[in-house]
Amino acid sequence: MSSIGTGYDLSASQFSPDGRVFQVEYALKAVENSGTAIGIRAKDGVVLAVEKLVTSKLYEYGANKRIFNIDRHIGMCIAGLLADARAVVEIARDEAVSYRNQYRSPIPLKFLVDKVSSYVHAYTLYSAVRPFGVSIILASYTETDGPSMYGIEPSGISHGYFGAAAGKAKQAAKTEIEKLKMLNMTCEEIVKEAAKIIYTVHDDVKDKAFELELSWVGKDTGGLHQLVPKEAFDVAEKYAKESLEESDSEDEDM
Repeated sequence: MSSIGTGYDLSASQFSPDGRVFQVEYALKAVENSGTAIGIRAKDGVVLAVEKLVTSKLYEYGANKRIFNIDRHIGMCIAGLLADARAVVEIARDEAVSYRNQYRSPIPLKFLVDKVSSYVHAYTLYSAVRPFGVSIILASYTETDGPSMYGIEPSGISHGYFGAAAGKAKQAAKTEIEKLKMLNMTCEEIVKEAAKIIYTVHDDVKDKAFELELSWVGKDTGGLHQLVPKEAFDVAEKYAKESLEESDSEDEDM
């Protein structure tokens, strides 16, 4: 009975006999059905990239973004259920505003991650609620601390990362990120590589159309989290498509 979860998956507050919380595992499954989101830390900032799957041709381009501003110096990208993500975004923004009002300074990313991860974890403790079906990547840059990036899972666990991935092609994206010498690269270089990774992992699944979303925060942006400008976005997207075509042609030759 414990191996299949029968009777032990009705509440987020209940452990199975072998120590599993099935509601949290179901939340992770919801994340795995989402488009891929990645974050890569460069020497002068952090780049976030998202594969936003488009399930209908009738959707307006650019709607339902999966990259958010939390504070001026903090950005967030998500993989999973968008409605759940918006709830978490509001909590993160409230924490950032509260800290700024109380201490008259921007909230440190580590402090924000501790607050948000505690909130996410609380939703795994009570039978009246369910875990959030989202994995979160948070990025920031300050002159004193430099670039930093953290990931938060539906269980509430958080880690600091040099490179992070979540979503449908999480493992394939991690493999590609590990090939990069990211700490020796600038954000401008990383943006192109991030776009290439998203196109590469999407090519592996080929199930739905998608939109690429890119943002960055770093020294060149003055410590502000921003969407990648159109000119740099177009260059990155062109680079990704050309790299994919070269890879396909090499495979055909073999």
